[in-house]
Amino acid sequence: MRGVKAGLIALAAALGVAVTLGLGFWQWGRAQEKIALHQSMEARQALPPVAADAWAGASAPGDLLHRRVVLRGAWVPERTIYLDNRQMRARPGFYVVTPLRLAGSGGVVLVQRGWVQRDFSQRDRLPTVQTPAGEVEVAGRLAPPPAKLYAFDQEEKGAIRQNLDLGRFRAETGLPLLPLSVQQTGAPSEGLLRDWPQPATGADKNYGYAFQWWAMSGLITILYVWFQFIVPRRRRAAPGA
Repeated sequence: MRGVKAGLIALAAALGVAVTLGLGFWQWGRAQEKIALHQSMEARQALPPVAADAWAGASAPGDLLHRRVVLRGAWVPERTIYLDNRQMRARPGFYVVTPLRLAGSGGVVLVQRGWVQRDFSQRDRLPTVQTPAGEVEVAGRLAPPPAKLYAFDQEEKGAIRQNLDLGRFRAETGLPLLPLSVQQTGAPSEGLLRDWPQPATGADKNYGYAFQWWAMSGLITILYVWFQFIVPRRRRAAPGA
């Protein structure tokens, strides 16, 4: 019976060590992925801007992600979307997304124009954002559509939304939206901030989690050795044992 109990304890300890070691290596890998993505972004952003006709008609536009672009076109302000529960500078608010009809082509691209603070006393009130009329020039970088937050699988309507699905928005508006969006860069303007989060942000947190899991793995090992080997040996060596 004692042997069975010792075997179960050893199995539990080995399982605990294996799981915590694995979780530590997983967190370490996540940190490495974020750093690699950040380095790739920096390398692509150092390249010359991509012409609109070059990426709009590309067969694999994802290969051009994070490249700089300078666009000319006209805003479609009546289709502006305010994505709720987005943070910038640790403050909650909206990401403002407006379609831009490209000059010289029939294409339309979603532009993540920036962030604006919401009115917390009247949550359905739209903040003041200036949208210039006529042709404008927008500098930014090619980006995936805005990241989705958790939400129930339902089609959202209205200007304030939790998420924006590109395919559904294309069908809803009838606009010939291109498969990528543009994240506008530059100094604050038009009532918007543009301190976009970078993928490498949070790598230090993943490293911290990795060391925590490895520390737990070490603690399990120490406790197992202490209670299964050292304590019994001390008891046997004690006088009168």
